[in-house]
Amino acid sequence: MTPQYYKIYGNAFFKVLAYVDSGVIKTRTTSPAAPLIDHFTKDMVSIFNDQYPIKLTSDTLYFSTWMPPVPSQAFDRLVDSQMKSMISETAWKLGIPASTIPDQVTISITEECPNNCIHCALPDTKHKTNLSIPVVKDIINQIVRLGTTQIIFDGGEPMVYEGLEELVAYVPEEAISTVFTSGSGLTSSKAQALSTAGLYAVNVSLDSPHEAEHDRIRGRAGVFNEAMNAIGYCLDAGLLVDIYVVIAPHNIYDLDAFYDLAVDMKVHELSFYEIVPTGRWIDHEKEILLPQHRVILDEFASRRHGGPVKIFSIPQIMDVTGCFAGRRWLHVTPQGDVLPCACVPIPYGNIYNDPIKDIWRRIQKTGIYRAKSCLMRDRKFRDRFIE
Repeated sequence: MTPQYYKIYGNAFFKVLAYVDSGVIKTRTTSPAAPLIDHFTKDMVSIFNDQYPIKLTSDTLYFSTWMPPVPSQAFDRLVDSQMKSMISETAWKLGIPASTIPDQVTISITEECPNNCIHCALPDTKHKTNLSIPVVKDIINQIVRLGTTQIIFDGGEPMVYEGLEELVAYVPEEAISTVFTSGSGLTSSKAQALSTAGLYAVNVSLDSPHEAEHDRIRGRAGVFNEAMNAIGYCLDAGLLVDIYVVIAPHNIYDLDAFYDLAVDMKVHELSFYEIVPTGRWIDHEKEILLPQHRVILDEFASRRHGGPVKIFSIPQIMDVTGCFAGRRWLHVTPQGDVLPCACVPIPYGNIYNDPIKDIWRRIQKTGIYRAKSCLMRDRKFRDRFIE
C-alpha cells in the first residue's frame, strides 16, 4: 500500500517528504542528489524522524501544538524561515552578523488575571493594562510581515479579554494562533467560539497533577477544576490541547503523574518548560532545576516516548538548538514593551514608538541572544541587567 506523503520542503530541484509508518513519522528525499541534500537538511528532518504525530487525517499531519499543520501556508513559511535561520547561524559562526526571523511571538493582551501564581513572569504593575484590539491587530500585521508563523495570546489570563475571538479570527493563514490559559473563564461556549474563529491549539497551564497543590501554586482555590473543565470543553470543540507544565524542584517528581493525567484527559500533548528566575520567581535563583533533576526529566521523556500522549520537552530541544529568546522568539507586554522573550524583562523598544521590525533588528544587533541556555539563569547576566 502506497503511504500518504506530506511535503516538508520542496523546490525545483528536490522535495523532502514525510509519511507515517506504523504510527511513526519517517522522511525521504526525492532527488538524484538525495545523499547530499539529506546531509544539508538533516537538522530540519531530525525534528520529524521517528516521532509520533499528535493527530493524523487523510490529508493533514499534525506534528505538534507548537507547529503549523502539514501541509499549510503557515508550515511552508516556517520551513522557509528555518532554512534562512540555518544560513544565519552559519554566518554568525563565521563572524558575520545576520538576522533571524521571530517565528514565535507571544502577545500579552492583558494584565488582568484572577490567579496569583508564585512564578508568574508578568510584572505586578497593578494597573490591569490591556492592549486594545486595533493595537493587537497592528502587531499581528507587523509580525506576520516579519515572517512569524505562530502567534500566542497570553496574559494575565486571556480569557477575561473582551474580543479574543476577534483577534484569533484576524490571524491570517500565514500563521497559526494559540492561547495560553489557566482555564479560568474558558467555558464551553468560549471554546466553541474560539474554535469557530480558527484557533489552532490551547495550552492549559498546570503546576501540579494534584488539585490542592496546583491551587496553592496558583494562589486560588478551584483553579485546578477550572483547568480540567477547560480541557474537556476544548476537546469537545475540536481544538488541539496541550497541558503546559513549568517544571521546578517542587514538581519534578510528579512527571509520571502529569503524564497519567494527560492520558486520562485525552489531550494531544504534554509540554515541559524549565522554571526561570524571573518575575515573581526572580529571587529564587537557587530554586531551579539541578543536574540531577534534568536526569529525571530526560529519563522520563525517553521512557514515555511513543505513548498515547506526545511529550514536548523544551529543555531537551534547547540542549540542541540553544535558547530561542531574541533569536526565534519575541514577546510583547500589555504596556507595549518588546522583549526577547517573556522571561527576559529587558525592553528594546515599545510598539507605540517604534516599528517592531526596527526593535527586532535592535535585538539582533546586540549579538547577545545566541546563548546555549536561558540567560536569566546566568547570574552575571541578571546582575548586569536586572536592578
